[in-house]
Amino acid sequence: MTARIVSLAALALVTLTTTAEAQRRTSPSVARITPYVGYMQFGNYVDGPFGTSVRNAGAPVYGAQLGIDLTQNLAFVGNVGYSASNLEVGVPIIGGFDIGADTKVLMYDAGLQYRLPLGSTLGGQSATPFVEAGAGAMRTEVGVGSLNAKSTNFAVNYGAGVDLQVARSFGLRAAVKDYVGKLDLKDATALDISTRRTHNIAFTLGVNVGF
Repeated sequence: MTARIVSLAALALVTLTTTAEAQRRTSPSVARITPYVGYMQFGNYVDGPFGTSVRNAGAPVYGAQLGIDLTQNLAFVGNVGYSASNLEVGVPIIGGFDIGADTKVLMYDAGLQYRLPLGSTLGGQSATPFVEAGAGAMRTEVGVGSLNAKSTNFAVNYGAGVDLQVARSFGLRAAVKDYVGKLDLKDATALDISTRRTHNIAFTLGVNVGF
């Protein structure tokens, strides 16, 4: 009798687990919001003589992304990110030093995300890699004392990452994203200096909340 009860209990547990897994797979969230934090490495705005450069110092970045599924693997995404840094002069061997100008960078963009149909398991959880690309703008504010100047410039972006699904409506995300744009220093600082197109790379960790 005891063995029969144990067998029935085990069968019921397997049935419930299988049903829950099937329901999770057939009824996924159709939208998700992903708040994130991380670190942003900025590219050089200006390359000077003898290997010198002008750039934003690396700084924390945080923001949120909204994703809305268009198909099982394709989603529309909108993103807003923010980073507060300062302008620095890069010098070979020595590194970079602050020149006393604070910078605030606001990034907003929209694009498409493609989740690769290569889902695997990691520690019993579903892991899904993805790639994405989009376009938007980077708004940079430069402040020196009480003086402030702003410049908004077009930027494209692309990136990749992986989603680790912990529950039906909750997961973790690790991602890297490159914002490619050009800061107009003349517009922002009134200095007639030619700038280059830069790669500004954000390394982030976030949580996915589905609904």
